[in-house]
Amino acid sequence: MKKLLLIVGVIMSLYAKEQTIVFAAGCFWGVEKYFDALKGVSTAISGYAGGNYPDPTYEKVLSYRSNTPKGIVNYTESVEVHYDDSEISTEDIIKKFWELHDPTQGNRQGNDIGNNYRSAIYYTTKEQRDIALKTRDEYQKLLNKAGYGKITTEIKPLDKFYDAEDYHQNYLLKNPFGYCPNHRTGVKFPVKKEVKKIDISSAYIKPLGGREIVVIDADFCPYCELFKKNVLSTYKGDTPLRVAHSDKLKDFKIKTKLDATPTILFIENGKEVFSHRGYMDKKDFYKALGAFKLGVDSEAYRVAFNKGTDNRFCKQYDIFKNTPDGVFVDKLSGEPLFDTRDRFNSHSGWLSFFKPIDGAVVYKEDNSYGMHRTEVLAKTSGIHLGHVFDDAPGGRKRYCINATVLEFVPRSKVK
Repeated sequence: MKKLLLIVGVIMSLYAKEQTIVFAAGCFWGVEKYFDALKGVSTAISGYAGGNYPDPTYEKVLSYRSNTPKGIVNYTESVEVHYDDSEISTEDIIKKFWELHDPTQGNRQGNDIGNNYRSAIYYTTKEQRDIALKTRDEYQKLLNKAGYGKITTEIKPLDKFYDAEDYHQNYLLKNPFGYCPNHRTGVKFPVKKEVKKIDISSAYIKPLGGREIVVIDADFCPYCELFKKNVLSTYKGDTPLRVAHSDKLKDFKIKTKLDATPTILFIENGKEVFSHRGYMDKKDFYKALGAFKLGVDSEAYRVAFNKGTDNRFCKQYDIFKNTPDGVFVDKLSGEPLFDTRDRFNSHSGWLSFFKPIDGAVVYKEDNSYGMHRTEVLAKTSGIHLGHVFDDAPGGRKRYCINATVLEFVPRSKVK
């Protein structure tokens, strides 16, 4: 019976499409996320491979990354990839490994320094070994043309793979704040002749002139997707905002190193004014945008972020009190807040409305200055708008709103 089962197992293995290979390309968190997102990959597991001592742990691997005892070979932070070679070929997945990182750096990837971050391929079949060696030589020629040095990647048969601790598995999904390190060289294998090449020249972006925001993202970066979903999806501001990979920028003067995503660049006339590396929530994004667009010493910034109040009958109030039919929008997010149809003259010296646009604002109790008031904030950006009182004509609400944090849009231009 055992012999029969063995024969059946051998026969089934001949038809099996799933293969296993182990890659090391720096910190395993981002590597796992990258391969786990590829079509044809069923599982990607963070762990340790390539060492020679028993039962490696994260703490031990880190302790041996620079001061390795004599006779000890430290483990790499690795990812065991299970893939269906009918959906993604072995050659394609190994080429993606080469393009994912810089295989010429030795015991490091970017700022992650140590022998546990060395580049490696641990193969489980002869075909994987042959393809790894062939593509290494092909990639070396491409790297040489781009000015890079010699590839240092280990290419060895897999001895044993140890799963990393549970908290390392799907680490980037469990930790919603942070950034994905980008160690790519930007060097890519040429597109096969039978595949129609696409003209990507239009994908390059150049400065627009004036103020703009450029968000640097990367493929398979969970924090980039989170930033797009939580912040960019509701942004309607008049400061132009574009998203691009770091290698698609032309003629910009950037001082920040673009090796992490997302990176949010605040640019004026093609030159970086300041930037933020890593995920930003709405509150932080709009505060940065406020500093960029309004200036931290401006009256509008003081109102928006320090709960200030416009002077009575200020210049902006005089401009807005008699504007024609339209809506007032958040000066930063562009979100519609108040409609001129609900505006009235309270003779208070501040813009007054009977009500906001549905769902546009939120409320907060305000007991400052010995008073009991209800603060009104913009729902999208969170900036301070003013207060709401119960003293409008007819017993209605009076929304007392600061004009300096608003912009006016004629109804004909409202989207």
